[in-house]
Amino acid sequence: MGLSTLPHEGKDNSDDLPIDKISRGLSSLKTSHRLNQIDRVRALGVGDHIALPQLVVCGDRSAGKSSVLEGISGCPFPRQDGLCTRFPNEIVLRHNTAISRKAASLIPSPSRTSQEKDLFAAFSREFEDFDELPGIIQEASRLMGVRCSEFSDAPAFATDVLRLEVVGNTGLHLTLVDLPGLISVSENPQDIDMVRRLVDSYLESSRTIILAVIPATSDAETQTIIQRARHFDKDGIRTIGVITKPDLINKGTEERVARLAKNLDRTKLHHGFFLMKNPSPTELEMGVTFQQRAQAELDFFSSASWKAQGLDGTRVGIENLRRFLQEILDSHIERELPKVREEVHLLLKGLRKEIAHLGPERSQPTQIRMFLTRVSTEFQSVVKNGLEGNYDARDGTSSPKGDVNTDCHLRAVIHIANENFADFMRMHGQQRKVVPDTDEGDDPCDKDYASDAANDSPSDVAEGNGASLGKKDEATQGEEVLVTKKEMLAWVKKMYLETRGRELPGNYNHSLLKGLFHAQSYSWGKISQSHVDSVVLLVTQYLSSVFKSVLEDTTVRERVWKNVKIALDKNIEDSHEELGKLLQDEQGHPITYNHYYTDNIQKARHENTKEHLESAVKNAIQPTYHGRSNSAGTQVDISRLVDSLQARIEVNMVDRACSEALIDLDAYYKVAMKTFVDNVCRQVIERHVLAPLPGVFDPTVVSGYSDEDLLRLAAESPQTSHRRVEAIKLQKTLKQCLQELSL
Repeated sequence: MGLSTLPHEGKDNSDDLPIDKISRGLSSLKTSHRLNQIDRVRALGVGDHIALPQLVVCGDRSAGKSSVLEGISGCPFPRQDGLCTRFPNEIVLRHNTAISRKAASLIPSPSRTSQEKDLFAAFSREFEDFDELPGIIQEASRLMGVRCSEFSDAPAFATDVLRLEVVGNTGLHLTLVDLPGLISVSENPQDIDMVRRLVDSYLESSRTIILAVIPATSDAETQTIIQRARHFDKDGIRTIGVITKPDLINKGTEERVARLAKNLDRTKLHHGFFLMKNPSPTELEMGVTFQQRAQAELDFFSSASWKAQGLDGTRVGIENLRRFLQEILDSHIERELPKVREEVHLLLKGLRKEIAHLGPERSQPTQIRMFLTRVSTEFQSVVKNGLEGNYDARDGTSSPKGDVNTDCHLRAVIHIANENFADFMRMHGQQRKVVPDTDEGDDPCDKDYASDAANDSPSDVAEGNGASLGKKDEATQGEEVLVTKKEMLAWVKKMYLETRGRELPGNYNHSLLKGLFHAQSYSWGKISQSHVDSVVLLVTQYLSSVFKSVLEDTTVRERVWKNVKIALDKNIEDSHEELGKLLQDEQGHPITYNHYYTDNIQKARHENTKEHLESAVKNAIQPTYHGRSNSAGTQVDISRLVDSLQARIEVNMVDRACSEALIDLDAYYKVAMKTFVDNVCRQVIERHVLAPLPGVFDPTVVSGYSDEDLLRLAAESPQTSHRRVEAIKLQKTLKQCLQELSL
């Protein structure tokens, strides 16, 4: 398209509309509404947390950026060094023929302190004429603390934003951000880095439309802004090129600039380039109007040298750029607004969790007491439910995947531990365990032990309960020893010989059963202590898990846990003392009134009689005659049966007494072991470890804390208090944003 499509005053065609008609065409209600939404959200400070749709004007220093801004906004910016280029300027244009208003305000950077933010928020200036703008900018500069004649040692740039709102016959609904020009040379190298970081902070957002201003006098490839835009907008879908100062190029080089403007050069952009002529210094001094600027621009590009380049008329001139920016920003906002809403929702969700994690304010003892009372009440409820087996997902017993967290099922875990303890005591609690007598796999040590035990004399055995039986008796180390029945009887016989008193042959001294039982139950102390320790570990882990679920503040939890651990340690100490009493009771003389003891003795004796009778009958059966069965059937030889029965009579009264003692030992051991297991589970674990758990940290404990204790335990830090205030304030702001964005 040629230059014939450029707007001409006085012509009446669709492409040559007067400026006021163009303005009316660009001021749609939808555009105004959407931009006002974004501006109100940005004014609330949400832009510090969520990227908002915006259009930024940026370029290298002396690229003609200020003139482009003036052409788009209609606002004459001061050009004195050290004013507008020192910090971002947000220019808000709202077309409204009914009212006219100009105002300036400051948006502090996130790095500012609360006091500075309050000071910046109080900065608000309304002005009637743009001639007042230099003074407002100087006032804002002093407030920001940027370098000027008054502060020569201050930083050259700031990240705070000066917001200029212009409502009136602007012809546009548009918001632009003017960024400081990129520099490559400076007396202070830190200035170069700061400006680059400031510009990058805007360019990196996927919601920023980049208006890259480059002078026609330079190679586009060498412009820093093009390089930075490519870095953050690799596909070029957010970048619009603006070529300035074509009046300063050498004659005959128009073709080079035209190729770039037609997007045919090496530097190509998705949205292409716009070509415009900025007012000259002389024109600016004369106070050129918007219409005069447009006419001068038209006259310049109507020259023969530019007509020959075949430029697209819709890509030449400031007014075409204004129209294009309005359209692209409209579509950009419509596309990005749903994403902004979603991010606000997510940020709100995260804030709710953070505020819940911070908990209520805890600066005064009364507030802390209320906080800890609530925590202790919840803790007590969870622990009671765990003890009673009332499991609830709110108690942390279920994982997010729905799997059961059995570590939080206290009663179930204790049952399993107690049952394992009972099974182990039944299977391995005795020092000597009788196993079948087989020829294969016999332990040589057991055979040696049996022969040594038969030959040992009482003098070779230590005094006491018979637990020490010589160097070869492994049972003295508390380890289970597997023996045959014959070896077991040999051990009993040895103990019998040690404990003989005035009893008649065939009987045994009452101290024999005591010694045998003490030796057999030697491992009970070690096994029961290990069980109690394992339960204590389970309980400690459980309480730690409960505290994590009811008290999220790690620092407070660690402090409170130290107090809880003192109470828990006292209960554990009581459990050890109780276990010691039970073990001490077992060291006394055997005593029981449980009929199970006599039942076991009678049953064992009946089993022995039955075995002997069966053996006698087998021996009395008449054998086959010459390998053939008796035709009269199997008959019992009465005399042989009588002889077999008589053979059972024990001639050795010592063996008889030892056999009876072994039967009594087995019967009493079973009764005593079951009673001991129950007593450990009830009197030690239940009474001293489990039952007191809800009381280690309940509301009565909290009520006993002094004010000093409360402040020491759970007073929050100033940082936490400040963060809560900020989080609640941001939460309120985000809710306002959602209301704005939902309209």
